[in-house]
Amino acid sequence: MVEQAGALRTQEAVGFPAELVSTLPGPDEVDDSTPATIRELVDYYKTSRGRHPRATNMWVARSADLLDQFDPYADVDKIAPRPLVMIAGTEASTLPHSEDAIEQAGENAEIFTIEGATHVDLYDRDKYVTPAVDKLTEFFDQYLANA
Repeated sequence: MVEQAGALRTQEAVGFPAELVSTLPGPDEVDDSTPATIRELVDYYKTSRGRHPRATNMWVARSADLLDQFDPYADVDKIAPRPLVMIAGTEASTLPHSEDAIEQAGENAEIFTIEGATHVDLYDRDKYVTPAVDKLTEFFDQYLANA
């Protein structure tokens, strides 16, 4: 895909339209054999729960090399000593990324986990979102109240 990105840029430069790729290709229907992370993404993005008419579920294929180079946690250690809170569900497939970031970010970093929540649950499920908002309110009140 990275090699293809260069070729696609050249095609666009000479007038061809951008090639779009589905963010979540694959089934609209899932079953017990579908990996849990895919099931929850399909449940959110491919149903009325999370679908929006202007959200196309597509990205420009020429950006694959940029996505390949992007690491949101690469410089998290440079945040220190600034306070950092990360919120993750205990069942989130992304929890290890948050834990690694907190470990790198220094003494003023904390992880707040929400029992039973998956990554996508934190998008819109009130029983998980409410404690996340409460934690953020506490965090902002503590660190931004006198800023």
